[in-house]
Amino acid sequence: MASPLISTAELAAIVNDPKLVIVDTRHDLMNPSIGRDAYLSAHIPGAIYLSIDEDLSGTKTGENGRHPLPEPDAFAATLGAKGISNDNLVVVYDQGSAMFVGRLWWMLRWLGHANVRVLDGGISQWQKEGRAVEATVNARAATTFTASLHDHMRLTAAQTQAALANPNRRVLDARAAERYRGEVEPVDPVAGHIPGAFNRAFPNNLRDGLFKPADELQREFAAILAGRSPEQLIHQCGSGVSALANMIAMEHAGLTGSVLYAGSWSEWCSDDSRPVAKG
Repeated sequence: MASPLISTAELAAIVNDPKLVIVDTRHDLMNPSIGRDAYLSAHIPGAIYLSIDEDLSGTKTGENGRHPLPEPDAFAATLGAKGISNDNLVVVYDQGSAMFVGRLWWMLRWLGHANVRVLDGGISQWQKEGRAVEATVNARAATTFTASLHDHMRLTAAQTQAALANPNRRVLDARAAERYRGEVEPVDPVAGHIPGAFNRAFPNNLRDGLFKPADELQREFAAILAGRSPEQLIHQCGSGVSALANMIAMEHAGLTGSVLYAGSWSEWCSDDSRPVAKG
């Protein structure tokens, strides 16, 4: 399977392709307006902006996490309204941290759209190389996106909790180590982690702002899998967004088929009947 990544040089070579849609998904958890402001200041030519909160999340109930998935039909309608059809190649980027870029990448695949790539290094790498940016607000003509739901790609809280009893399954938490250990919790009301979860903070996939080479990532994730198949791995983080950097890294390494607990810690800790571990 091809890598989910596209390099800045590869993107620059096709930037004027009429079938290409470039999407800026920069965001900041503590100040959500920062992403849109950054887009308005400078973005890759032709890029449109999609907000993690407004475009790539559904309605919060207080029990479904900080970034609940929207209903599939509603998200398909959003894609069409933004000018994304089933015929487009979509390239997604964030600031370069890989913290937010996986959200749209995963959601498109969830709706059956495999022709989506992640810009390795994000706009930081693009600008580091002296490539052109613009401040024009881009809008595409509305179109139709038809969903073909791949719901096997995600697990619910109940499915994740049931998987904890299966030694062949493994949960991988992408949050920073101190949050995983429950020493600090800057965002959610409860500190700690899902019992039995392993920790791999998502920045560990990068070196000098780019994803590590595929063979290196393959060795690192093979140690986490410990003989399990990739399909047995469940990704989670705080709200189902940054965990996808671990999934992108695995797929870049040829380890395909892992799944996402989309509600992640923010959903898990909203129900005090679910177990919590620290340390």
